[in-house]
Amino acid sequence: MSANPYRTGTVRNDIEQALVAAGKQTEKLEAAELAMLEDYHTGGRLVTAQLVELAGIDRSTKVLDAGTGIGGTARYIADRFGCEVTAVDLSEEYCETARWLDDLVDLPIVVQQADVTALPFDDESYDVVFSQHVQMNVADKAALYREAVRVLKPGGRLALWDLTAGDGRELDYPLPWANVPEFSHLTTPDKLRQLIEDAGLTVDHWQDLTANVGGMMRTIQSLPPSPLGLHAFVPDFRARVKNLTEALADGRLRAIQAVAKREISD
Repeated sequence: MSANPYRTGTVRNDIEQALVAAGKQTEKLEAAELAMLEDYHTGGRLVTAQLVELAGIDRSTKVLDAGTGIGGTARYIADRFGCEVTAVDLSEEYCETARWLDDLVDLPIVVQQADVTALPFDDESYDVVFSQHVQMNVADKAALYREAVRVLKPGGRLALWDLTAGDGRELDYPLPWANVPEFSHLTTPDKLRQLIEDAGLTVDHWQDLTANVGGMMRTIQSLPPSPLGLHAFVPDFRARVKNLTEALADGRLRAIQAVAKREISD
């Protein structure tokens, strides 16, 4: 088993097989039909929709989905608002899969392989930057948020949905973002907020949703099997979700939703 859960070499093929098993016709696929298998973060599409509302997006908003995975949030935003969306991810396999899915549902999203701590974009390029379940894999969080601030326009927003360390006790692996501790870079909620503020952002919204999302995860675990879901392309998915759900329930992990703004200079 690879220590990196994002490299399997079979992601596109696995998703294609899942779509066929679910009776989907890829030549007539609608973006909403992908909802069950594309939001690779705790709480899935429901939490994505909540964060999108908080970010205040409309048709004129220019959005960067920084750490897009296979592109779920980017497609949801592009389909709902028709705005300009760019998506980046460190995994080229995920980027290739995102481009393929974007083409299937006819959404003109720009997808680029890139490191979120060294974004290949000009200063002040975006109105909103999404960062969902990204910083757990990033050791240099100061660089992560410094780059987000750099590419945000004055008045732009960072929309954040992330997991943090809880009471300090050890976690059980595998987890959705790491098979082993060496690939996990959790920090505490207080330190996370300080890093965001130190980067030059003002926090407008900060909410601990641990109790809410813990209940969601237990519900997800109880659902009957379906061809469509993250298990279609994520190895050991059920073990990852079990360990995640237990850690949220017993206080070893916290779930934080936030929106922070780059202030407009005088």
